[in-house]
Amino acid sequence: MMLIGVDYHPSFQTIAFFVEETGEYDERELNHSKGEAERFYRDLQQRGIRVRVGMEATGFSRWFEQLLAELGVELWIGDPAERLEASGYDIPASEIEAGMELHLPCLVKVGQGNNGYKNIEEFLPEAAE
Repeated sequence: MMLIGVDYHPSFQTIAFFVEETGEYDERELNHSKGEAERFYRDLQQRGIRVRVGMEATGFSRWFEQLLAELGVELWIGDPAERLEASGYDIPASEIEAGMELHLPCLVKVGQGNNGYKNIEEFLPEAAE
């Protein structure tokens, strides 16, 4: 499974991802207007890679949330204020990097039709330790 932390902005997103099976980790920026983000996620689906995405709540990401639902990608959304408090950092939430989305205990699962929530232990078991 590939775990992806997303720092979402209206025109681009910065992602950090970790592939559980291989230990691969990388970060990159995906432009929305050039279609880079959509191509990236569609390519993962075509390759049969299971994906789980974590990001903070934002009012500008509806198209992205719909894309992930269409592709069958698990989406977990966190409240920015709770994420900042849980992080222990004294910096604006906007400056928290995408990689932190993979490690904070404030994400909830957005199911198909918003039918369920799960705690972080089910998202990333080692976070509970």
